[in-house]
Amino acid sequence: MTDFDVIVAGGGPGGSTAAGLVAADGHRVLLLEQEHLPRYRIGESLLPATVHGICALLGVRDEIERAGFVRKRGGAFRWGSSPEPWTFSFAASERMAGPTSYAYQVERTRFDTILLRNAARLGADVREGHQVLGTLRDGGRITGVRYRDESGREHTATARFVVDASGHTSRLHHAAGGVREYSPDFRNVALFGYFLGGDRLPEPDAGNILCVAFDAGWFWYIPLSPTLTSVGAVVRQECAARVQGDRETAFRGLIADCPLIARFLRDAHRATEPPYDRLRVRRDYSYDRTTLHCPGLVLVGDAACFIDPVFSSGVHLATYSALLAARSINSSLAGTVPEERCFAEFEARYRREFGVFRDFLKGFYRLEADARSYFRQAHRVTGHGTDDRAAFADLVGGVSSGDFDVFGEVLAEGAQLQLRGLLGAEAGEEPPMFPGGLVSTPDGRRWQTASGELPLVRQVTDA
Repeated sequence: MTDFDVIVAGGGPGGSTAAGLVAADGHRVLLLEQEHLPRYRIGESLLPATVHGICALLGVRDEIERAGFVRKRGGAFRWGSSPEPWTFSFAASERMAGPTSYAYQVERTRFDTILLRNAARLGADVREGHQVLGTLRDGGRITGVRYRDESGREHTATARFVVDASGHTSRLHHAAGGVREYSPDFRNVALFGYFLGGDRLPEPDAGNILCVAFDAGWFWYIPLSPTLTSVGAVVRQECAARVQGDRETAFRGLIADCPLIARFLRDAHRATEPPYDRLRVRRDYSYDRTTLHCPGLVLVGDAACFIDPVFSSGVHLATYSALLAARSINSSLAGTVPEERCFAEFEARYRREFGVFRDFLKGFYRLEADARSYFRQAHRVTGHGTDDRAAFADLVGGVSSGDFDVFGEVLAEGAQLQLRGLLGAEAGEEPPMFPGGLVSTPDGRRWQTASGELPLVRQVTDA
């Protein structure tokens, strides 16, 4: 079979989400993944809206719950002018209080495999060890892909839509037009590895992420099991020379310069079993694109954009953008909403969420501020009506839902996603995010017009 409704390049969380939701809507989906899973990826700290919203829509939340991942109830920051670490809890948010006030720290080898196998169960034709080489074009529309199979033979496959979920090393994103723009504010370098035997925060917060600022940048400290910890130093561009040369020496020097992380690792040793035995580097990882889609092609996850990882937004932005893309594709294929309008909604929602994370982070990197200042800033940019601490929890939990002011909400659909994931159609109608905008169908897989709203395509496009 060489003709499909949709071809997805990449089998990470974004690709698996898009493929699963489109296949579940009855369409022919081909997913091409270059590697064989399980395989290593960074981005191990999830948000509640991912677990209780998108994973529920995919029908995989219970499997995630049974996988035994470390439960994350919030986080701790040694950040800004506060001399002692300060904490936040997802439960501080009324939108996450109760059964959805947690997420997970995940080993991506296992988490990604769960999502990919689920996409196959939902009906996608999943082919691992298949590398996408480029796109096919007919006039102004992308019509398929060229790919190489495991034996090295090249093939072509055609489709109404191609989803590029192949990450920051994408070969396809140029086909959408526009350019990738690296952020002048977050041109950092990350050096990271894994340790056994590191300390934990006191219970009940032992599973929480710890972020610690120091002179050259900041560290993440993520417990992946009772014994395994992901540790990474995010170093400012002007200090990038510190990670050149021997990585082991550089990492030891950075840890020594951060007393809190050094204390947590005092009785720990580096992991020696693959894939956790290596120190890795990633450079210039915050970027955006001037174009996120063109006729027949849509970019999701890191193929589209990525922001500094301090709030663990990577997997959620990947799966959230894939959800938006799947809704747009399903509606276009069904002929219920014009394609142009579907993808205007996709782009407006995706850019809004990414933009508010970016704008908040610019202020968060003012290290002379204290915890209360960061809470107030979260309250200010989200427009949330409760107290400052709850607004911060909403922001970093991905469930903020304000009144659609100029900044909008951070991950505005998070609360609705959780509610729809738990209740399905009983969650009721959601309001449009933009005047004249679209809303999701009760099953979360398509767009529809809001009740009583006239289709104002121009307003959605301008948003």
